[in-house]
Amino acid sequence: MDKLTVRDADVAGKRVFTRVDFNVPLEDGKVTDDSRIRAAIPTIHYLLTHGARVVLASHLGRPDGKVQDGLRLRPVAERLSQLLGRNVPVTGDALGIGTVDAVKRLRNGELLMLENLRFHAAEERNDPEFARQLADYAEVYVNDAFGTAHRAHASTVGVAQLLPAHAGFLMEREISMLSRLRDNPAHPFATVIGGAKVSGKLKVLDHLMAKVDVLVLGGGMANTFLLAQGKTVGKSLAEHDMVDEARRVLAAAEKAKVRVILPLDVVVAKEVTRGTEYKTIPAEKIPASWHIVDVGRATLDLMEEALRDAKTVFWNGPLGVFEIPSFAHGTRAIARYLATRADSGATVVVGGGDSVAAIQQQGMADRFTHISTGGGASLEFLEGRDLPGVSVLLDRPPTKGRSTGRASAKKAGSAKASDSKATAREPAAATGATAKSSTTKAPTSTASPSKAPKKVSTALAAGSSTSKASTAKVGETRPAVARAKG
Repeated sequence: MDKLTVRDADVAGKRVFTRVDFNVPLEDGKVTDDSRIRAAIPTIHYLLTHGARVVLASHLGRPDGKVQDGLRLRPVAERLSQLLGRNVPVTGDALGIGTVDAVKRLRNGELLMLENLRFHAAEERNDPEFARQLADYAEVYVNDAFGTAHRAHASTVGVAQLLPAHAGFLMEREISMLSRLRDNPAHPFATVIGGAKVSGKLKVLDHLMAKVDVLVLGGGMANTFLLAQGKTVGKSLAEHDMVDEARRVLAAAEKAKVRVILPLDVVVAKEVTRGTEYKTIPAEKIPASWHIVDVGRATLDLMEEALRDAKTVFWNGPLGVFEIPSFAHGTRAIARYLATRADSGATVVVGGGDSVAAIQQQGMADRFTHISTGGGASLEFLEGRDLPGVSVLLDRPPTKGRSTGRASAKKAGSAKASDSKATAREPAAATGATAKSSTTKAPTSTASPSKAPKKVSTALAAGSSTSKASTAKVGETRPAVARAKG
């Protein structure tokens, strides 16, 4: 899968609609985890230093098409301002006369952020009129929001169908790393799958069965597999209607000679709450009124032994009830062990919020090969499914000078000019982008999201000791006629 990237776009002096994934956790009006913001900085920095006029767009939370003050992007813009060392204005709405004026006033090398796209129900419906209004802000489209690439929304698909659409550096790296796992992993290949439910990960289990050598199962989903083995799980979270599917997966693994690791011992608790009584017992002896909340030490030893020789590891999902510290030990321990595997030269790719959190909380993000910003998107990619937000991006022509032949009727002239310039401008980038080639072309684009942005933000913030840039609101006018109908 070889897509045209931001390097191939002619962005100087042009407005660039840049879809980012700034769906970050907030607490008391402050960003508590800025990793997704940092991950987008290489692309933003590239666009700004190449003279683009950047229009950033993101969603935040699930406002269901209604304005919610607690889900405004102002705190996100403030954090981005600190990281960039410059003010990032945020509009009062994604649409409206004031927003249109603010976009028109942008100069080369300037940026602004649109207010939460999901304040408009038309965003998630991929409403054509809403997409057209967003596309009118720009001449070039860049998607750096891999975490939303599995959603066919207006900002991920609709706008990309109306403008020449390119991948940002984060999107490029996600595609490159996950394609390697899906299509050509080094063996032995192991995957660690946790989380609550089998149903949400059944397809990726089926797809990976033909590729992996070791399958490690933990979290609530492992309880369903314990049931499939004839064990009892007490009051633990389990999908009783998925037991037959779990048996099928285990049978398929045996046939494919895939080694499956399930818990030998577990931590059980009287209640799934903080401060409750808990203990470690064998997985065969779960009391009827207790809950499995984590894996035990013997299970961790078995998992580490099974992963010791792996050259490629993919991890998605916690091994226990991660949000309760007493039940996060297993998840944190496997994070530490996988960091040592990466240190030893194994390719270790991690996706999923709790898995990533376990790494970041322990300050180990820079030790992993790649930390994916997409939970559901990364799983669907590994299932072999086409992600709408990726498929819609322009493919790299197989030969130099060959037109991609895609542009909207309205933007045809602009799109064709941009495409031909992009194709001719950097022939060295004409084949499979890898980490090394990216480093040559644009150093800030290739490190893992935890590494590159830190380097970039340090450089950008030089000379700004406090980085307390205020975030001004622009485009407050919100006439009723500006909202997309339907």
